Amino acid sequence: MDTQQPIIYQGQFGEFTIDQGDRQGVMIYRAGLMIAALSFAIGSTIVLWQGNDPAMIQALSPLYTLFCIGLGVSLLSIHIYMVVLHRALQAFWIVGAIAAAVVAHFYAEPFALSVYQHPITILGIGFTFAALTGLFFKEAACFNRLETKVLTPLVPLLLLGHLLGFLPMMGEKILLALWAVLFTVFALRKAFQAIPPDIGDKSVFAYLKNQRLENA
Repeated sequence: MDTQQPIIYQGQFGEFTIDQGDRQGVMIYRAGLMIAALSFAIGSTIVLWQGNDPAMIQALSPLYTLFCIGLGVSLLSIHIYMVVLHRALQAFWIVGAIAAAVVAHFYAEPFALSVYQHPITILGIGFTFAALTGLFFKEAACFNRLETKVLTPLVPLLLLGHLLGFLPMMGEKILLALWAVLFTVFALRKAFQAIPPDIGDKSVFAYLKNQRLENA
């Protein structure tokens, strides 16, 4: 029988311990990230190397669905002290997912082709990537990771560049390839990171929860 005593951490507002549920939450967060990153990387590879193959373009739709599901799982399980910010990122994801469903059913072309040929669709599905950018920003602020520092401005730059038409095609391809590589690097590094830092200071979460209850 395991008699190991739990580690007691000293937080800003008191002591706390990390239980198995906390660890499972982090693993779910990282699994979602990995699914999203690998789906995005495979989809980007198809766009960059097989973009003229109709069959391969059709494959982008299920890959985008997997990307959205993975991101959604991560946004549900990520630890963010500011509840308003956490809910905002989740709301962005929901709006983006609904917009993607509308685009997929409104246009006759495959989903990816519809987005490429009709940049106005970015005003809808862009909310999903706004949520992703928020996740990158949180990771950059908390862990000072180079890849997330680059991804935070890169994602909106590529989307706005395509929406407004100020990026040449080669520029879009370079940014897309860089995005796919850095996103994969980020997800892989998270897989090997110690778990407690991703959980954060649980005493802060407890304090904020008590504050909300007192103000209710």
